[in-house]
Amino acid sequence: MMLRSIKSLATSPSSHILRRGYASEAVPDRKVAVLGAAGGIGQPLALLMKLNPLVSSLALYDIANTPGVAADVSHINTRSVVSGYSGEAELGKALEGADVVIIPAGVPRKPGMTRDDLFNINAGIVKGLCQAIAKYCPHVSIEILLKQALVNMISNPVNSTVPIAAEVFKKAGTYDPKRLFGVTTLDVVRAKTFYAGKAKVPVAEVNVPVVGGHAGITILPLFSQATPKANLSDAEITALTKRTQDGGTEVVEAKAGKGSATLSMAYAGAIFADACLKGLNGAPDVVECSYVQSTITELPFFASKVRLGKNGVEEVLGLGPLSDYEKEGLEKLKPELQSSIEKGIKFANQ
Repeated sequence: MMLRSIKSLATSPSSHILRRGYASEAVPDRKVAVLGAAGGIGQPLALLMKLNPLVSSLALYDIANTPGVAADVSHINTRSVVSGYSGEAELGKALEGADVVIIPAGVPRKPGMTRDDLFNINAGIVKGLCQAIAKYCPHVSIEILLKQALVNMISNPVNSTVPIAAEVFKKAGTYDPKRLFGVTTLDVVRAKTFYAGKAKVPVAEVNVPVVGGHAGITILPLFSQATPKANLSDAEITALTKRTQDGGTEVVEAKAGKGSATLSMAYAGAIFADACLKGLNGAPDVVECSYVQSTITELPFFASKVRLGKNGVEEVLGLGPLSDYEKEGLEKLKPELQSSIEKGIKFANQ
């Protein structure tokens, strides 16, 4: 029964993989590149992108072990043609002509590590990959304008790696703030799941905006705006907020040194990449939370609801009405997020 349902997901033209409706009519060719495709997030993410009928070409890149992952995924009977690339010499081929580049590359968090402990390793990896994106990814669009691929940054600490990417692209002369995204979707996925459990409502109907950043107290779920509405106490809202902020740590501790959130992150990454592809294809009203260049606060980068379209970011949406608790959380997160942004910019320019 389970095998049959997986098969119907992959082959039914009207299926709702990842709970999203995909159009069954002819869709444009779209190339997606996954950088770090042999890792803990990269492998399940490669699988989920292979199941997405909006993808026509799937390029999988890592420093090693990619041919095996690519061969495995390539046998799945869905639309996209899969190619695997291994080692820096093949990075250019993986990136050429990509519409969306997803970056889950880097080392995972281990028990006792903060996202900042990851900084020195992952910052260097991200910087190198973004230099390659700037070199190989701009491609001539229909309007005869040079446009860079949409870059979906998953590598932590996202609060710093997105500013690093922006600085690298600026130096290369390819920076377009509308085409660079920090993937904060896992915070939204967690907030929805935890809220549904507490409010006793069907999780598929739940919506919760999550703003700020993508680490600890910089993650600010706006439960006052959650739908469907539920009468939760202040104590329950506080506990839900804390659990959402500490979701990554919860998984790291449960895996007891054997990894971090990889499967749920791959799911969230696939949801966000799907939204980017829908936007590129001209679907209306595609709105997701993401960490982008922003003017809705005094901080240069900030996560909030973003309308996606043919150029990436069509509009960065405002925060909407906040409760007193959320206003307090917003003021508390600003210094920490500012410091992470500055750290990224400093690293990129040294």
